Amino acid sequence: MSARTAITATAVVAAVAGTVLMPLSAYAAPATGGAPALRIELGAPVPSGPLTRGGATESFDLTVTNPSDKAAPFHPWLLGNIGSPVALKTTDVVFKVDEINAPDTASFIGQQDGGWQGVFHPAGKDASAGFEVPAGGKLKWKVTVGLGKGYPVNSNAFELRAQTLGKELAPGGDASIGFKAAPATAPAARLSTHFEDNGSCDGAKDASLCKQLNLWYRHEGAAFSSDLVTRLTVRFPGDVKNPDTQVRVMVGGKWTDVHPDRNGDFMLPKMPKDFDGVSADTFALQVKLGPKTRITRPTLVTLQAGVALDEKKVEYISTTATDFKLAPAKQATTKPEQPKTEQSKPAKPAGSTTTQVSQTASSSAVTPVTAPAGGTPQASGSLAHTGSDSNTGLYAGLAAVLVALGGAAAWLGARRRGGATRA
Repeated sequence: MSARTAITATAVVAAVAGTVLMPLSAYAAPATGGAPALRIELGAPVPSGPLTRGGATESFDLTVTNPSDKAAPFHPWLLGNIGSPVALKTTDVVFKVDEINAPDTASFIGQQDGGWQGVFHPAGKDASAGFEVPAGGKLKWKVTVGLGKGYPVNSNAFELRAQTLGKELAPGGDASIGFKAAPATAPAARLSTHFEDNGSCDGAKDASLCKQLNLWYRHEGAAFSSDLVTRLTVRFPGDVKNPDTQVRVMVGGKWTDVHPDRNGDFMLPKMPKDFDGVSADTFALQVKLGPKTRITRPTLVTLQAGVALDEKKVEYISTTATDFKLAPAKQATTKPEQPKTEQSKPAKPAGSTTTQVSQTASSSAVTPVTAPAGGTPQASGSLAHTGSDSNTGLYAGLAAVLVALGGAAAWLGARRRGGATRA
């Protein structure tokens, strides 16, 4: 597989509304059959000193060397503020790359999950194209960076780490450079969160029916740039369908329902960016299953809380998760009503000529039928059989009724024919 094919397959660059998104885990297999050999070196920034928001830029040299005896591909990738909880926008950092001893170069800023990325590639080619470093040779560029006016005030530094989109660097072949951000602020804002188990919900006897928790926030340093948005995500095993999760939060001393968004997540009330000067705060939560759930037994649930500075972008500055079991309330089971064992008496409609004829016919038609031992059973008005005895008696009774009805029909027919003859 060629270097270009490998990069294109594993580090696809998608232009979305002018912003290039690249996964931070996008690494390709080595483009050559041998071990990666490239090494990156970064020179001292000029002029030296801290970067100011909206102020002057600084430049440094980036050199890649190839000590091997074969030409090697190079797909440079600069990552900003790796590991920082502060999310950066593309406009927060100024970035430009000029070739010194390299082919004509184009550069752009990428962003993914709040991470800032500076990428450059051969001019006139797509973003997945790379450079070729000659055997025993080197390529060199001048990289220029600066801070935008909107660079977060709760970050007092900016760091760049030089990597590649492919596994093209020898062990320890990457490099980093750091800048201070002026004016220096109070210690950078930091946030940590964790759940605290608070047992079963108020009034619930079983914790598996409804879980009550506290979500704790711990804030240190300067205030954040905006109020904090907390998103709750409830996850179930893959075979669980329609869990119908319900969440409530304590607001003003009262439990308030939190309705899920179109993704099924629950957005908690915003937390003030400065926490009102308090270093810790909390939300009291209740999580349970609603009446539409299809879960019938206690099931392991994972509850995650992600805190972000922007409601429209899922760029978390802190996350925490906890596991517990939930189950719906047991439904009361009712026993089916047992049919009555006593036989009901046949109804006696008054004034019915047909009934009188049937009774008369029955008495004459049943006479020649030989009854089983024990006497001829009487027909019952109910088809339910509730005893443990045989059904023979019931079937015999039904047969007698059917025979009687047949005899009555024959008698009526003969009578009508006789009447017609007499007429």
